[in-house]
Amino acid sequence: MSPLPSTIPALVRTRVRAAVRRPARLTPEEAEARTLVLRMCSLLLQYPDAELTAARPVLAAAAEALPATPAAGHLADFTSWFAGQEPEELERHYVEMFDLRRKSSLYLTYYLHGDTRRRGMALLTLNQRYKAAGWDTDGGELPDHLPVVLEFAALAGAGGGEAPLRQHRRGLELIHRALTDAGSPYRHVLAALLTLLPPPTEADRAAVALLVAEGPPNEDVGLDPYGTYGDGEFAPPGTFVPPVPAPPTRVPPAPTSRTEGPR
Repeated sequence: MSPLPSTIPALVRTRVRAAVRRPARLTPEEAEARTLVLRMCSLLLQYPDAELTAARPVLAAAAEALPATPAAGHLADFTSWFAGQEPEELERHYVEMFDLRRKSSLYLTYYLHGDTRRRGMALLTLNQRYKAAGWDTDGGELPDHLPVVLEFAALAGAGGGEAPLRQHRRGLELIHRALTDAGSPYRHVLAALLTLLPPPTEADRAAVALLVAEGPPNEDVGLDPYGTYGDGEFAPPGTFVPPVPAPPTRVPPAPTSRTEGPR
């Protein structure tokens, strides 16, 4: 239900909603803090290799030094947990949350397009956006990997830089919900990120509920996206899944006379 009276003309209601959702102009200090939050989210959502785990004291100190905001509180909660875990446990937990679970994968276009041909176009569009901004991702990850999208947002700013995050708001909501349901401390990183985005609309909430119930779109494109993984799970990105065998080619019989053959 709309919070605005129905007596207000539709055009006015639309413009009021747009003004409410439009981010306010930031002071230089606020912009700097926002950039740091985005960069920290990008780092904390990467695989916890030796370099990242060695930087845990620095990350915790950076979270504590942020201005008091809901995002800073969430990051402080996460880095406190992050600093207290054994490296092997961090690696195991990361793989379990992001590589083996369908609803908390960090590849954003999956939630919008699923295993369809449209996903390839979406990845190409993201790459073109990065190149147009003069940014080279070096090809180490797909362009829709959330840490990559976050780093671009930090580099390019709150306007065009954060546009991919706003576009994939529903996928981010689903990841946050899945991590919350799993009891993962990584939910705090997603919660910090979501505080930077406009509040969800009723349409956003309905779309997330539909994603939870039915999953992303799907189509047969010659590959089995589920491979040999368990029911409800999908093959992690980068995993080779053999193509479905094609049916044998049927050759039509040769004509028995000249009148039956092609002229």
